[in-house]
Amino acid sequence: MNIGTLVGVAGAFGMLIFTALNTAGMMGLIRLLNLPSFALVIMGSFFSVVITIKMNEVTSVFGAIRRAFQMPTFNEAGIIQKLVAFSEKALREGLLALEEELEDLEDEFMRKGLRLVVDGTDAAIIRDLMELELSQMQSRHSSKMQMLIMWASFSPAYGMMGTVIGLINMLANLEDKSAIGPNMAMALITTLYGSILANTTVLPWSTKLRNQDIQESSVKEMIIEGVLSIQAGDNTRILALKLLAYLDPDTRKVLEKDILKD
Repeated sequence: MNIGTLVGVAGAFGMLIFTALNTAGMMGLIRLLNLPSFALVIMGSFFSVVITIKMNEVTSVFGAIRRAFQMPTFNEAGIIQKLVAFSEKALREGLLALEEELEDLEDEFMRKGLRLVVDGTDAAIIRDLMELELSQMQSRHSSKMQMLIMWASFSPAYGMMGTVIGLINMLANLEDKSAIGPNMAMALITTLYGSILANTTVLPWSTKLRNQDIQESSVKEMIIEGVLSIQAGDNTRILALKLLAYLDPDTRKVLEKDILKD
């Protein structure tokens, strides 16, 4: 569970509730609850997203939301240690000696790259193949982020639609003083719902996914660099320095003490 996402969403809604309660008490909170407005904004904007995608991709919207609440682990330190160990073995025993360890390698991307190295594939071809796989992964991630961004862009528009509906009903019944309040309330509440959906949930989730994509892409770029360095027969220390450059300064300092010890 990604605690940051959970705390952020809970905190944002908590502040909305706090504000409503401290302006008009419990009635202030109750007045913010309007089922027709909720249905128009949430479901209406969602169905607009459905228009833009294939039907078999509809459930992937919820998969993207679920991923925003997950804490992916890319194990950068473990990957670097593994690549350094492979480098040492390749320099000591030759590239073919790596083959016996590939089946037990958990990282599929690294395993594919090292398999190409063991098979004697040209470095340029290895880079092209691995970068192609990286590019396709980024494309898949981008499509999921785009669905959430579209949802965030549609929801304020549906909020405005609800506002217009409320104003139309209000203006059509000006002689009925009792209808002015409820219709105006719907007009304003629907706008509020559109803003909440876009800025409190969907847009922050898409940003969270973008950050995860950047992190995962960086790890895969690091693996590409490590695999090609092993194939080129680079000194293990040089390989380690290349890979450590992908880490944040604090993590790098901790790992340097173990990997670069003389």
